[in-house]
Amino acid sequence: MISQPYRLYVERIEPEKNMARFYVLAVQPTLFGEVSLVRSWGRVGTRGQQKLHVFNDEKHAVGLFLEVLREKRRRGYRPKPSVEIPRIECFSPQCVNDKPAPS
Repeated sequence: MISQPYRLYVERIEPEKNMARFYVLAVQPTLFGEVSLVRSWGRVGTRGQQKLHVFNDEKHAVGLFLEVLREKRRRGYRPKPSVEIPRIECFSPQCVNDKPAPS
């Protein structure tokens, strides 16, 4: 059983080199009670490739997770900037542009 979920998405974008890559790391349980580290990578906008590592315990999976993360950070991968989601004030169907519709 995994004590805490681990999932990370990082990108390396260098327009001058026409480079736009992503890397995803995720520690998750298997159906057989083991722990897996799933690594996905490729060009941004594509499906990319995937590799699965299976471990008997979470400690080894998290160790590899951190090792790969350190290598990717060293190579210039950074977390994708967060996107701000606008707040919606009015949830009623009678609202227009987030304000109550005139009666």
